[in-house]
Amino acid sequence: MSEGRGSKKNMELKKIALVIIFLFISKAINAEIIKPVNNLLPYDVLKIQLTALQNNEQLQNDDGIKQVWLFAHPKNKKITGPYERFRIMIYGEQYRILLDHSSHKINLIMNSENKYVYRVEILSKDKQLFFYEWHVQKGSDKDCSDCWFTSAVS
Repeated sequence: MSEGRGSKKNMELKKIALVIIFLFISKAINAEIIKPVNNLLPYDVLKIQLTALQNNEQLQNDDGIKQVWLFAHPKNKKITGPYERFRIMIYGEQYRILLDHSSHKINLIMNSENKYVYRVEILSKDKQLFFYEWHVQKGSDKDCSDCWFTSAVS
């Protein structure tokens, strides 16, 4: 009996989360960049990034890539370099598939208190199927303490 209540509660929370994600995604598509805030969940961070990349061509000035850059883990930014270098990396062979892709599916592989790992299925714009492992990890930067950021994509 308590499992039924838990399932209903989980479904209600998922519905609320989807509404929140829709609102955030709508803002992203209207060229408003979403900044990291500590009330975004790991899934939200991933969904915001994938939607931005999926709509990169519709957005101006590679705002989809800029959106992803904002959610790059601060430690990763030290490795990838400034935004312009990051942008070149996204246009590279390994990641350009993400740009303007047709669809994506997100599956949680594992999670802990400070890290979530997802398997992301990407259907490219030319209808080829690709898989990425996407790590979302807690971190802090000057604008957001204890926020979720992407720490690895492979």
